[in-house]
Amino acid sequence: LLDQIDTLSGQIGTLTTRIDHLLAQADADGGGVTDETAATTGPSTVERLAEIPGIGRAGAQSILAEIGLAMTQFPTAAHLVSWAKLCPRTVQSGPVTRGGKTGKGNPYLKGALGEAAAVAAKTDTFLGERYRRLVKHRGKLKALVAVARSILVIIWHLLTDPFARFCDFGADYHTSRINTERRMRNHIAQLTAMGYHVTLEPAA
Repeated sequence: LLDQIDTLSGQIGTLTTRIDHLLAQADADGGGVTDETAATTGPSTVERLAEIPGIGRAGAQSILAEIGLAMTQFPTAAHLVSWAKLCPRTVQSGPVTRGGKTGKGNPYLKGALGEAAAVAAKTDTFLGERYRRLVKHRGKLKALVAVARSILVIIWHLLTDPFARFCDFGADYHTSRINTERRMRNHIAQLTAMGYHVTLEPAA
């Protein structure tokens, strides 16, 4: 049994090396940042994607194997999300409107994104906080799909710009920005209803 484990471990190591080589070669052909030039120009595409919470190097390799490095076939992030069948659907029958299933899509891509979303949901990051906010009123499955969709949008932006790096907004993003903007809109609406004309100016 130990010999079999050693054999499998050796095969995994060989395949991992081969995957790294092929991705570095594809990175170079696509004009991205390769492992060979990482010391002077920055990290490779796999390393940049691995910085996203929940993905890691193996997850990045799996995702790139399914969608590729070039995003020319996906003009916008919405095109990629739609192709992956992760966009929300609305089913309407007469006056009744309800949410529909996202569709099957690529099972390997959805599996990798689902695992990444499950890991990211446990982190103290923007994606983790997004999951915790959604799971309260949407349920676990829909919250995970929403996080997976957000991860795919981030990946599209990173692949579109070969020098872009992931930057986490932080777990307090919603409270520090979204809630502030919501209060501001509410105050403006109240003043407008009272007959005032509100003009916003940046702070000095």
